[in-house]
Amino acid sequence: MPRKIAATKPPTETTDITESAKTGSKASRIASKKTSKRDSPGKSAGAPDDLVELSLRACLIARDAAFNVRDLLTNSSRMAFLAIKDCEKELDLIERQIDERLPAAITRVNEARARQLLASLKCTTNLERIGDLVMSVALRVQSRNARMPASDMRQLVEMSAILRDMLDLIHKGFVTLDLECARKVLQMDKNVDHVCHALFQKHLAENVPHGDIPGFDILLMAQALERAGDHTTNLAEDLYSLIEGRSLRHMPKKRASQ
Repeated sequence: MPRKIAATKPPTETTDITESAKTGSKASRIASKKTSKRDSPGKSAGAPDDLVELSLRACLIARDAAFNVRDLLTNSSRMAFLAIKDCEKELDLIERQIDERLPAAITRVNEARARQLLASLKCTTNLERIGDLVMSVALRVQSRNARMPASDMRQLVEMSAILRDMLDLIHKGFVTLDLECARKVLQMDKNVDHVCHALFQKHLAENVPHGDIPGFDILLMAQALERAGDHTTNLAEDLYSLIEGRSLRHMPKKRASQ
């Protein structure tokens, strides 16, 4: 049985990402969220370090949401659904906090720190969107009456596992400023796309009756996870820009992932 992740501890200490992935449970995660929501707004209003820490914590929360998709798909776990819902709410809160505090903070720092704060803002925007997309998957799983075909479930679980690993690398990359993490994420996004396309090809090739809503829901779940992967590649591009001081947006994809 896989352990459930607790990502509520802010990355103020230089803990290794693999250690934070090994501890905690969904039940303790939900309880500890209440503490983090009370504590995080009470810190200094807009201090640069606090905003960066918030964005790093948001990355771990999005990772937790992706992790819990597996339990939800395979076991229809109510706790997994609540954990995903809790992640989505906290990502909304963090994005709102950074959006409100950043204008004041950015006026008190040099150019390098301003670039870091802008990266934090862009990151939380993408992470909040990832939380929304994962939540949409959870809602569709909860609303299904028929059991999902095993092959479809395996492919959706595979997509969520890749997404979780990508978010792991993003967090590690921003903590250590490791460009290799960004490169790996850009490469892994191809795997998410491949599984998504395979699901679409399989379902569109089948002779399904008109109005096969369960099959359509599966494709919408796959599309949501694929889009979450795209937002994670945006994070990799932001990491590259922060480290190298130039954008990947207009570079050829093959060159960027080498």
